[in-house]
Amino acid sequence: MKMKWWLHLKTINKHKWTVMKHCFKVGLYKQGLLHDLSKYSWTEFSVGAKYFQGNRSPNDAEREAKGYTSAWLHHKGRNKHHLEYWIDYSKDKSEGLVGMKMPDNYIAEMFCDRVAACKIYNKDKYNQRQPLEYYMKGRAKYLLHPYSKEKLELLLNMLAENGEDYTFSYVRKWMKEWKKNKK
Repeated sequence: MKMKWWLHLKTINKHKWTVMKHCFKVGLYKQGLLHDLSKYSWTEFSVGAKYFQGNRSPNDAEREAKGYTSAWLHHKGRNKHHLEYWIDYSKDKSEGLVGMKMPDNYIAEMFCDRVAACKIYNKDKYNQRQPLEYYMKGRAKYLLHPYSKEKLELLLNMLAENGEDYTFSYVRKWMKEWKKNKK
């Protein structure tokens, strides 16, 4: 059997490549190129290689073994396409931690990331409903701003019902409009 570090490297390369292709389809070229570069840092890569299994995130295995995951804590703080990056204390102190509104381009990248992760971990068994199903299993636990939640769920449902071509076309138009309004 190949060494776990090599299999982990192949997995993150395949994931990065898949997200990049998805981001390019929706017009997010810079984000596609820069997506998940922190996974190649020693902090994340060494842990990913140690806990690599091939069918799920090594972060889950590290969390089971240690009670937390150092790689995930590092990753989520450096990658704006993760909803956890956008968690902060509310202005209303009685609310505690809440999800902040994510910029549209990071919601779109988060969508591309979720689709790619389902493809990588489910391999030949992947279908267009899996990103939505995975999201729905954990939805109650997510601290997502209502706008971010609405947009992500719209895209996941659209993918489940209409497929990739339709959904990526929709996201591309959305990103063009976002870029135009951003100027």
